[in-house]
Amino acid sequence: MRIGVDVGGTNTDAVLMDGSDVRAWTKQPTTADVSSGVAAAITAVLRQAGVAPGAIASVMIGTTHFANALVERSQLDPVGVLRLASPSGEALPPMTGWPTDLTAQIGNHVFLLPGGYEMDGREIAPLDETRIRDAARTLRSSKVDAIAISSAFAPINPAMEQRAAEIVRQVHPDAVVTVSYAIGRIGLVERENAAILNAALTSLAGRVISSFERALAAIGVSAPLYISQNDGTLISATQAATYPVLTIGSGPTNSMRGAAFLTGVTDAIVMDVGGTTTDVGVLINGFPRESSIAVDIGGVRTNFRMPDILAIGLGGGTRVHLDPALYEATALDAAALRVGPDSVGFRIAEEAMLFGGETLTTSDVAVATGRADFGDPSRLPALSDAVLQTVWQRIQTMLADSMDRMKTARGDVTILAVGGGNFLIPDTLKGAAKVIRPPHADVANAVGAAIAQIGAQVEQLVSYDKVPRATVIAQLSDEARARVAAAGGDIEKVQIVDVDEVFLSYMPGRAAQVRVRAVSDLVEGRTADATPEASLAAHAH
Repeated sequence: MRIGVDVGGTNTDAVLMDGSDVRAWTKQPTTADVSSGVAAAITAVLRQAGVAPGAIASVMIGTTHFANALVERSQLDPVGVLRLASPSGEALPPMTGWPTDLTAQIGNHVFLLPGGYEMDGREIAPLDETRIRDAARTLRSSKVDAIAISSAFAPINPAMEQRAAEIVRQVHPDAVVTVSYAIGRIGLVERENAAILNAALTSLAGRVISSFERALAAIGVSAPLYISQNDGTLISATQAATYPVLTIGSGPTNSMRGAAFLTGVTDAIVMDVGGTTTDVGVLINGFPRESSIAVDIGGVRTNFRMPDILAIGLGGGTRVHLDPALYEATALDAAALRVGPDSVGFRIAEEAMLFGGETLTTSDVAVATGRADFGDPSRLPALSDAVLQTVWQRIQTMLADSMDRMKTARGDVTILAVGGGNFLIPDTLKGAAKVIRPPHADVANAVGAAIAQIGAQVEQLVSYDKVPRATVIAQLSDEARARVAAAGGDIEKVQIVDVDEVFLSYMPGRAAQVRVRAVSDLVEGRTADATPEASLAAHAH
């Protein structure tokens, strides 16, 4: 039996699963310290199912802690940045284009040092170990313990980043070092940005993971703790504490994986309607489609693995902006109505009219039209049919437009409707072949966390003139399988779920960037024995 938990801005959802069956589920208010809300949710499902804490084999948690910290600019560490790319890599200094309030928290502890590689593997300049030692001493005396190291084309050859990290740890033993090649892809600026954000989150990550572990211990759950990643797979709590940035987009991903599991549909568009937003994503082979462009996180461009998600300002608590004098109008001008993007969020039980509040929300409209049944409908004001139909049509247009924006081919698609506000999605929607609303749709995110698998991805620049394509894919597939096994996956059940090739016309020798992704079921009771950095180090070239 496994417990899946998803921490959202409004609710903390939890499910207890016995194999593929949902034995118990709950929605608890998200608490300010988060960990007590997680403990309350886990306690609730254990009590509901009548299961002893010792019977749980593993706990999976998806958390918004780290995304919130970046958005709110809170609890971030100052970061020392060592860029190994001089002399050619100095035109755009680190953190160029970042929001000023974020750079003020990170600080200006930047060192531009010789090193790095060209795209064909040639050195830009030799590594200057003396200057790295000097930089480490300066950071140590400044009490800057979080350090990010980046190098030009490090994903092709991470040797300089690895050596620089060794030197920094020797000179500054208290340093927590993030190397960019373990997180991002080829582009230096976006990969460096991701490494800096990761370094800024490491202290918070240590505290958050420790609080989760203490909460589990207090309940009496001794099972291994795993954290959901951006791509829908799991990493151990230790890995998450080292690379928290890899978990930032886990919320929408968990919902999509949960929707696929609950419906058995592997290719569809998922609409996850929460209290504030609707997240729209695409399932391919049961996993979220990854973003192929730079992803903005807290105002910073990054290029690590993130789901391709469109978030629109429409949820169960979204405000309907309409003059009360028009509530009973027999005809309504479209310009007089606005739906969202603001929401009452977790205050819906106080501010929505259904609960005695004074704010007209989408939930009020859904209940008034008979499409949902909760709250006290007698508290709703008199709303004319014209008003209700106009508001409802506006909601459907927003959903249909978001679906069209995520399509990559013509034709109607299958829609999976999940989330606590899924009642806003009708059974028929323009552009949808069918709308499927699975059982336990309200807690699909927690189900997604509970059923998540161990995953690994290998990415490499290759020349098909030097090595045949079939050989390259076979080698990278073997490496991906090995990483999955090292991270706690069942080697007998490893599946290669994605092989992606991008040919690079600006490089000689039929060059291509090849990415292979593998997943497998978790071996229960076994903890991972490899960090992303360690497994990448084994595949330096």
